[in-house]
Amino acid sequence: MSDPVKGANAAPSASSFWRSLKTVAWSFFGIRKQSEWQEDLAHVNPFHIVAAGIVGVLILVVGLIVLVNWVVAK
Repeated sequence: MSDPVKGANAAPSASSFWRSLKTVAWSFFGIRKQSEWQEDLAHVNPFHIVAAGIVGVLILVVGLIVLVNWVVAK
């Protein structure tokens, strides 16, 4: 059976770093529903967003460097 009050008990995980990573990933794509964006703003920690943004940029830059080196090597 499902627990109807499960959503009310899940509040501590709502502001997790994982949610911040997903928010930053969606922002890199530039697509997001307005209602989901507002919900993210209400539940994320600003420090998590900054850290997730730095991690995202590092992954993007390293990925581009690897891609360029792979293309140039061929």
